[in-house]
Amino acid sequence: ELENQLSTKSKTLDELKQSLAFSGSADQSPEALSLRIPELCALMDSIANQVAQLKTSMQSVMEHWRVYDEVYAEVSLKTTRYLYCINQCKPSVVSLEALNNQIKTLQ
Repeated sequence: ELENQLSTKSKTLDELKQSLAFSGSADQSPEALSLRIPELCALMDSIANQVAQLKTSMQSVMEHWRVYDEVYAEVSLKTTRYLYCINQCKPSVVSLEALNNQIKTLQ
């Protein structure tokens, strides 16, 4: 999206350059405007570089999130399995009387 906006602004700047070449501005002298055009071009180049760096950074962040999602899904699955196993392996709770009866039977 930023790249699209940047290209639109670049086209607008080119149109301004052409209109400056054909006619002067009533508010400012052509010399003053021509001095600002290189400044605007430098700013546009700077913004283009920042957008490229941001794009690279965002791709890296997206890759990290993809890896995180994969690991999270794996950990979640293993946790669910472990909880199931723990619940299945719990000894059943019996009363004191039942334990006493079992001791007498074993004796």
